Amino acid sequence: MVLFYFVTALLGVILIIIRYSFWRKQLCQNLPGIEPGFFNIPGDLTTIFLSILSRDANTVLEGFMQLLKQRTKLFQHRQLFCIWGFYTPHVCFVKAEAIKQLLSRGKGEHEKSWHYDVLGLFLGTGLITSPIEKWKPRRKLLTPCFHSDILREYLKVFNECSQNLVKHLRQETKKEFTHIRPPLALTTMDIIYKTMIGATVGALENNRSQFINAMKSLLDLMMSRHLKFWEWSNFIHNLTTGRKIKRRIKFIEDFINSVIQEKKKEYLSGNKDNIKGKRKAFMDLLLELHFETQELSEKDIRDEVNTFVAAGYESVSVTITWALFLIGLHPDIQEKIHEELDRIFGSDLDRFVTESDLNDLKYLDCVLKESQRLYSAVPMITRNLQEDSNICGCSIPKGSTCVVLLYFLHKDKEVFPDPERFDPNRFLPENAVNIPECGFIPFFAGPRNCIGQKFAVMEMKTIVTSILRNYSIESLDSRDKVLPVMQITLHPSIPVRIRIRPRRNIECEGTVQHVCEMNS
Repeated sequence: MVLFYFVTALLGVILIIIRYSFWRKQLCQNLPGIEPGFFNIPGDLTTIFLSILSRDANTVLEGFMQLLKQRTKLFQHRQLFCIWGFYTPHVCFVKAEAIKQLLSRGKGEHEKSWHYDVLGLFLGTGLITSPIEKWKPRRKLLTPCFHSDILREYLKVFNECSQNLVKHLRQETKKEFTHIRPPLALTTMDIIYKTMIGATVGALENNRSQFINAMKSLLDLMMSRHLKFWEWSNFIHNLTTGRKIKRRIKFIEDFINSVIQEKKKEYLSGNKDNIKGKRKAFMDLLLELHFETQELSEKDIRDEVNTFVAAGYESVSVTITWALFLIGLHPDIQEKIHEELDRIFGSDLDRFVTESDLNDLKYLDCVLKESQRLYSAVPMITRNLQEDSNICGCSIPKGSTCVVLLYFLHKDKEVFPDPERFDPNRFLPENAVNIPECGFIPFFAGPRNCIGQKFAVMEMKTIVTSILRNYSIESLDSRDKVLPVMQITLHPSIPVRIRIRPRRNIECEGTVQHVCEMNS
């Protein structure tokens, strides 16, 4: 009898899946794409599905990138196209006009897709993973936390950590090459914890700390779950790597909670100067909202802090890695950057970068934008459509998963001729006016764009400026060898090897004596 009920239930589930698949195909039949046969359950993901079984993560990620490249090329004259996987359509957006129309539907406030559920284990209902009804008031509440006056205070932290990085890299000038991403990641970790939490973890000086290892391991494990279809089930996941993830999450949350409790005691004891002082960490601002408006619980504070720590640490470090890689491949462009830096800073290597300096770094700004165009730190963003929509003549049903492929959008030949060429002049004012709305959106667009983009740009420019004021760099591998791999962020396929040498055109006087001594 038990077997009968089990078989009946199983058949019922199968019939529901079949009915759903037919309904979905009928609604999406006008979308450009290669519709798989009924018995081809993985659909376009068949090759990737087979590589998943081999448990080779690199094979999976490279296969996924190749699939997207093939489809983008095949439908290069279409605004969007459809990829099928497990009877489910994923509508891929690769043109500016299609993305513009997508963001105009439902006021652009589309729900995040199920792909973000894995991140929700750690980020809870923070700004990245929260549903619309929670995101909307939360975004409004948090926007003042990134006001220009507050970012100006964070600039001192950017400078302090950047100068620590410059000192760290001195020893690397004696080596044949340096794997540049690890020290960059540790520096952004230091910055994000000082600005978001108000705590010093000393990541660059102590990269073996439990906390740093827990964070890096957690991000790797969450990415690994995306690649293992059998772990999409929470039940199976909890029996396997889920335990490791939970241990690391608990370790990080215990640390965050201890900081929250310490700051609460200071606030409640009447010693508010630590919270309402000259420089406020993001957590301090959230605690003020917690006490004064009661709109944030302690869990809300922890979720938002974790969200900004994870997002800020990973995306900024990988963006700077790609930027330095490209600069190191183009001596002529690096020379122009050095000329701009020398014009602004002269030979004073110790002066902190100011907000005015950042605004004056026009050419470096073009270089960083062109780097982001070629290697978007966040290569794609997924959303669930909130209403039936007609976009660029294609009917897309409500609930469809929409995938905005930023990596391929930024290589549209119609917008960026010779798209694989590294050319910062594309973003000079006279040329940038030709880029259409939504043609270049490294921080996405619409109401759910990146709330911390000004923070990120200031941080990136400060770090790159500090490095290139002191050093010349040379990338030892070509772009054909260092390939982009789609993970949570766009990672290099192999470690980025850069040769770092002190600059040789700086006079031997005052604070720069140490540089000249190393040159001799």
